[in-house]
Amino acid sequence: MGVTALVAAGLGGCALGPDFKSPAAPATAGDSYTPTPLPSRTASAPGPGGAAQQFAFGQEIPAQWWTLFRSPALDELIRGALAQNPNMAAAEAALRQVQENYNAQAGNLLYPSVNAQLGATRQKTSVATAGAAAGVYNVYNASVAVAYTPDVFGRTRRTLESAQAAIDYQRFQVEATYLTLSANVVTTAIQEASLRAQLKATREVLDALTKQQNVIEKQFEYGAIPRTSVLSQRNQVAQINATIAPLEKALAQARHQLSVLAGKLPGEGGMPEFALENLTLPEQLPVSLPSALVRQRPDVRASEEALHQASAQIGVATAAQYPQFTLSGSYGSAADTFGKLFDSQTSLWNLAAGVTQPIFNGGALSAQRRAAEAAYDTAASQYRATVLTAFQNVADTLRALDADAAALKSQAEAEALAKETLDLSEQQYKLGGISYLVLLDAQRSYQQTHIALVQAQAARYADTAALFQALGGGWWNRANGAPAATAVSAIPPYGKTNNTNN
Repeated sequence: MGVTALVAAGLGGCALGPDFKSPAAPATAGDSYTPTPLPSRTASAPGPGGAAQQFAFGQEIPAQWWTLFRSPALDELIRGALAQNPNMAAAEAALRQVQENYNAQAGNLLYPSVNAQLGATRQKTSVATAGAAAGVYNVYNASVAVAYTPDVFGRTRRTLESAQAAIDYQRFQVEATYLTLSANVVTTAIQEASLRAQLKATREVLDALTKQQNVIEKQFEYGAIPRTSVLSQRNQVAQINATIAPLEKALAQARHQLSVLAGKLPGEGGMPEFALENLTLPEQLPVSLPSALVRQRPDVRASEEALHQASAQIGVATAAQYPQFTLSGSYGSAADTFGKLFDSQTSLWNLAAGVTQPIFNGGALSAQRRAAEAAYDTAASQYRATVLTAFQNVADTLRALDADAAALKSQAEAEALAKETLDLSEQQYKLGGISYLVLLDAQRSYQQTHIALVQAQAARYADTAALFQALGGGWWNRANGAPAATAVSAIPPYGKTNNTNN
């Protein structure tokens, strides 16, 4: 293709380099994220977190998904965290930065540069060079200069395309920060509720063991049992008592973490307390179709925009190998007195056009294009890795929801049997029907199953929060498509949401 044809193609809107197309969603077997199908409903168990959950494939996720836990305190805490957390503020500031960088690039590349100049000079010339005209005199000048570089081969368009992809990348980074922050608040609140329940259960066990110890101490005083039984009971009580301090430490740390997530110092106080019985386990679990996941996960969308940016940079590197055209002109005036500066006889102007064609640069431009292509291949591999991780997250969470529901059912049965065994053992021991070692085993078994039950209950809540996070959090369902940067103030107070999915 000759230069004339290339110029005509450029003026007709051609931009060198590849035109970016969003990668297609990966092919999956129907609606399944897992190799084997999931049951339509999970198992159920008595007590907090024991409700059966139904997987609703294809149902939309509400934008404020955390409201499904029906906790006004949690809703209010998330509102405060989204408004005050410094990581959220930093992500929004970074978005504003790339937007203004785009505006600066667009202003420099899309429009002619126009500069005005006004100057005054006093100078003395030499007789040797100026002859009779030598002397001291003033020079006043005023001019306006215009310069423009036509985008013949699309270098400007590809540069701005790359800059726009950088904006979209950061926009999805804001969404990812929004999702991560809200999910961290929910999971930390659930962790606090679990630790609080474990402390309560441990103290209940400790109280029962202490009462049993008082009975054994009396029996020892009357000579009914050996001292080894008393020491064994004291050891059991001490062991249970030793687990309280670590639980209290973990609970305090969870509350400190909640304060930091909310953008507050741990010492400020005023944080709500969370308990499992005050959280409602959502019974309907909306699950996006696999074909929609890549359009919903903020991290996948951000990775796609990084790929887009790399694609545009190939066009920039390609266009750099072709001629660059420049147009310039100026109009002004120059005179020896300021009063004559704008007379018609003192005017001056110029027009210029130029073209620069790279001829030899040691292969630098070709190397830059190959580097841009390699960067695109890197971004493509990173995009695929992000997609694979996203599907793994959903698959892992769905299996956890099913397995942990079954585990809670089994754990509830084990705890009930252990409690029944302990009650019967205590009665038999008082009547002398069993040895102290049998009673001790019953106590240990109940203590273990009771704590494990609380942990299993908390796992169901945490799994549910993890599912909403793995599916992208429903940001695309905000009213009027509001971005995360402006959505915080639009989150309605608890009980006043307009989202019908809530």
